[in-house]
Amino acid sequence: MTGRPLPDARYFQIAALGCLLAINFILIDFGARPLPSAIAIGSALLTQLVCSRIAGLPHLDLRSPLISGLSLSLLLRADALWLYAAAAVIAIGSKFVLRFDGKHIWNPAGLAIVVLLLASNGVWISPGQWGAEVWFAALTGFLAILVLGAARRADIAIFFFGSHAALLLARAWWLGDPLAIPLHQLQSGSLLIFTFFMISDPRTTPDSALGRFLFAFAVALLAHYMAFFMQMRPALYFALIIISPATILIDRLLPAKRFTWADPVPQGVLR
Repeated sequence: MTGRPLPDARYFQIAALGCLLAINFILIDFGARPLPSAIAIGSALLTQLVCSRIAGLPHLDLRSPLISGLSLSLLLRADALWLYAAAAVIAIGSKFVLRFDGKHIWNPAGLAIVVLLLASNGVWISPGQWGAEVWFAALTGFLAILVLGAARRADIAIFFFGSHAALLLARAWWLGDPLAIPLHQLQSGSLLIFTFFMISDPRTTPDSALGRFLFAFAVALLAHYMAFFMQMRPALYFALIIISPATILIDRLLPAKRFTWADPVPQGVLR
């Protein structure tokens, strides 16, 4: 007798990210605005529709572009509205073009953020300082764990967050800094979103548990170097994009069962 399959993780992702965006609008303002958010989400959905038609796909699935649009709404800040649309087009377009062996090479939202950071001076990442309210961090963590439990990728989030925290604590110990400094650095909303909704993307991470550990540690280590030795503020995103192609090699060296979503995939659907 087999257990019932877990529900599609994307429904939990949409609910979690949607709740965070609603909290931003209603309770705690951490920078997202209604019009830019609507443009990012609407452009992501429209790009998915157009690309699906161009590719001749008989089925349209809007769950993945909705997740990308919500992620961009929470993380991306720009001084022109068209940049939000551009980010969505880059993110969704990359899913159709930048693929290898049935997997995306890069997380769509992460790639869009890095491309725009390199191409425009009018783009930056949300500082993510939501305050020290324990309840809000706990809520975010709960929603994230719920997502990762359904996506079977809780391990990579734990691997990354543990590696990132260990590196920050080791640096503070080496420099003689008080413990409050690394703890404050860990209390970042954008870090939580990156950890639980971006690096844990099951379509762009290694298939094996050991591969995911190596991937997560490599991203944390490179981000630490870029942030503290190269003085690069959005280091997490650049590190993720730089390391992501290594997934191809890791999957070859450490083969494991390929991740699939819970619900049956109709023929012709691109996810």
